[in-house]
Amino acid sequence: MEKASQYRVRDYATTDFLKWNAFVAKAPNATFLFHRDFIEYHQDRFTDYSLIVEDDNDWVAVLPANIVDTIVYSHQGLTYGGLVVKPEMSGSEIPMIWDSIFLHLQANHISKWIYKPILHFYSSIQEEVLDFHLNQKGKLFRKDLGMVIHFNEPFAVAKAKRKHHKRAHQKGLFMQLENDLKPFWNEVLIPRLMEKYQAQPVHTLTEIQYLKEKFPENILQYSAYCEDQIVAGITLFVFKNGIKSQYGATTLKGEETRALDFLFVNLIEKYKKEFAFFDMGTVSSNDNKSINKGLFDQKKEYGCVAYEQKFYEFSL
Repeated sequence: MEKASQYRVRDYATTDFLKWNAFVAKAPNATFLFHRDFIEYHQDRFTDYSLIVEDDNDWVAVLPANIVDTIVYSHQGLTYGGLVVKPEMSGSEIPMIWDSIFLHLQANHISKWIYKPILHFYSSIQEEVLDFHLNQKGKLFRKDLGMVIHFNEPFAVAKAKRKHHKRAHQKGLFMQLENDLKPFWNEVLIPRLMEKYQAQPVHTLTEIQYLKEKFPENILQYSAYCEDQIVAGITLFVFKNGIKSQYGATTLKGEETRALDFLFVNLIEKYKKEFAFFDMGTVSSNDNKSINKGLFDQKKEYGCVAYEQKFYEFSL
């Protein structure tokens, strides 16, 4: 009997809540986004199809996912998904786990699997074996471009950014770590997104407040104030080995005083010795067919380099 047939793949059940979270907490390629409280905060919008891979009674992997009709997705409510594995996973086990998942999906009449792996720099394991199997089994159909500072590698913040930071400081701007997300959401983020893009934040204020209560050490709000008036803010997601700017916005007065430059330079200086990376997110356009040159150039001036977020399709 081949090893692949010895793996059991089954659907996640609510009774697995605690064991799932304990598994994710120890996994070398997971973040707090894979905690069930994060996955399920918007369960009214997604039909969960998360999977658990077992070897006898031992969990070897989990897969956060949702389903639409007969298509399974690396969870669409998350920035990234991917196969989350146990510590010290043997590279030779990965192909057999994949094959077991394929067999499970085929047996359940799934027509397609859309897979969005976690970015390499978020993981503490080498992802080459996973990449190899993705390229062997699947079709790469989309790439998004993002920007990241690797703190463990040489990088430099442009002189212009440092100059803006210095001038903002001289004008009396100061950075504040806040527990209350309302000022940034209501006075900066929501009105500015609507004014500039006729858009809303991905997370409502109620949702982000709920998530901050659940993950107080992982979601931090830094705001810039001038004369006690909020002029800009950055919402950080904090991971084991890095940070990500999930939201960043500024008022008109904040634009005049370069408040976002002030915040970003402050945060780079604050965290560069503590973490391995600072993910500044996508610079792809809304249609993912072009690059937002303004965003790309701006983030490059902070010391960022580009990375690719890949999307794979598996026809079953």
